[in-house]
Amino acid sequence: MATVHLRIGDLVWGKLGRYPPWPGKVVSPPKDLKKPRGKKCHFVKFFGTEDHAWIKVEQLKPYHPHKEEMIKINKGKRFQQAVDAVEDFLKKKEKQGGKEQSSEGKGDSKGKKTPAKPLKILEEDDEDLSALKDPSEKPVRDDPHFHHFLLSQTEKPASSMEPISKRLKIVEEDTRSTSIQAADSTAINGSITPTDKRIGFLGLGLMGSGIVSNLLKMGHVVTVWNRTVEKCDLFIQEGARLGRTPAEVVSMCDITFSCVSDPKAARDLVLGPSGVLQGIRPGKCYVEMSTVDPETITELSQVISSRGGRFLEAPVAGSQQVSNEGMLVILAAGDRTVYEDCSSCFQAMGKTSFFLGEVGNAARMMLILNMVQGSFMATIAEGLTLAQATGQSQHTFLDILSQGQMASTFVDQKCQNILQGNFKPDYYLKHIQKDLRLAISMGDTANHPTPMAAAANEVYKRAKALDQSDNDMSAVYRAYIH
Repeated sequence: MATVHLRIGDLVWGKLGRYPPWPGKVVSPPKDLKKPRGKKCHFVKFFGTEDHAWIKVEQLKPYHPHKEEMIKINKGKRFQQAVDAVEDFLKKKEKQGGKEQSSEGKGDSKGKKTPAKPLKILEEDDEDLSALKDPSEKPVRDDPHFHHFLLSQTEKPASSMEPISKRLKIVEEDTRSTSIQAADSTAINGSITPTDKRIGFLGLGLMGSGIVSNLLKMGHVVTVWNRTVEKCDLFIQEGARLGRTPAEVVSMCDITFSCVSDPKAARDLVLGPSGVLQGIRPGKCYVEMSTVDPETITELSQVISSRGGRFLEAPVAGSQQVSNEGMLVILAAGDRTVYEDCSSCFQAMGKTSFFLGEVGNAARMMLILNMVQGSFMATIAEGLTLAQATGQSQHTFLDILSQGQMASTFVDQKCQNILQGNFKPDYYLKHIQKDLRLAISMGDTANHPTPMAAAANEVYKRAKALDQSDNDMSAVYRAYIH
C-alpha cells in the first residue's frame, strides 16, 4: 500500500500482517501506550471488532477512494458487518453536522469523568501480532494450529504486552482442564485457510446441515453421508462428495465428524453394519459432535482407539439458526492433537471453542448447559401462561422481560415463537428432553440433586405426549395450556 498523509479521525483501510485490509479509523492512542520504535505508524480502531492496533503508514489507504476495490476483493459476513458499521458511523456524523461525539473519558450528568472501556490492542511487528494481557491472568501458551487473527478477549484493564502470534489463547484451569477462547476467525480477514485434510461428515440434521454448509463455504473438501440419502443432494450440488456408508466415509477421509440425535444413534453409527469402526485405521480421526452421555463417549473413544484411531468429542452449543450462521460454541475433549488438526473446521462452524481435557468432560459440560437452557425455557413458558391466567398481557410481559437483566436473543426468539404460535424446530423439543434426562441421570451418578431439571423434564414429557416432539423446544408452552 502507498504511503498516505493521515490525521486523527480519518477513515482508512488498515492491513495487519498477512491479513487482508480492514476498515478502521485513525484515533488517539492511550496516553500510557508508547508508539513502536522506528516505525512511522498510526493508531487505528477497527470497525466491527473494537480492536486497536499500530499500523505502518505504508499499510494504510484512505477509506473512500478504495472502498469499491476493497469490497470486491474481500468477502465474508464479518467484513460486511464492519463496512456497515462504517456507513452507520458516517450517517451519525452527518446528522451531527460533521462533528464526532466520543464516549471515551466523557463526563456523566454530574460532571464526573467516566473511565473509558479498556482497549483491545494489537501490535504488528514483521507480521507477528501482539495483544495487551492482564498480568493477573494465568499463563498463556501458544497453540501452533490456529493461523488466524486473534482478538484479545480480556475485559480487564491491560498493562503489559504479551505476544500472541496469531494463536489461540489457552488458559490452564485449577481443574486441570484447558479453556480455550478463539476469536471468530472471520472477524478481521473475512475468511479462513481451510485444512488440506479430507473431511467427512455423518448426519445432516438441523445442526449438521449448517455445519457442513459452512465447511464447504470456507473451502474444505467434505464427503457426506446421511441415513436419508436425499438430504445429501443439496450439499453435493454445493461441492461435497457422497459416501455410501459411514465406513466408506471414514476410509476416504482424514477426519470424520458425526452429529446425530442421541446415544443409540451415535453407537449404531460406530458399531453397526458398515459403521465407522469398519473404516477406522491407525491415524484416522473421529470427532463425535452429538450431545450424549459421558458413558457413551467413553465407550466410543475406547473402540476407536482400539483400532488405532484418534478420538475427540466436540458437542456444540447452539441451534439451527446459530449453526447456519457459523456461530456455534464448540466444547471439545479427548485427543488434543485432533483438536488442533480441526482448527480450521471449528473456525468455519463456530465463534468459540473450548478444550476441556479428558474424554467425557465435554459431554458433561454440554449436558449441564442444556439442562439449564431446557429448565429456563420451561420456566419462560410457565411465566407466559401464568400471565395469561391472571389477566396480564403476554406481550407486555415479553416487553418488560426484554428490558430487564434476562433480556437475550434466546428469550426474545422463543417468546415470539409462542406468541405467534410458530413452533418450527430450531432445536427439537425431543432433543432437549433427552438432554434433561441424561443430565438428571448424570446427577444421580454423582449423587447430586437436580430437582429443577427433574420438574422441567416432566413438563417436556407431557409436551411429547401432546405430539410436540418434532416441534421446537418452545412448544413446551403447549404442555401448560392443554
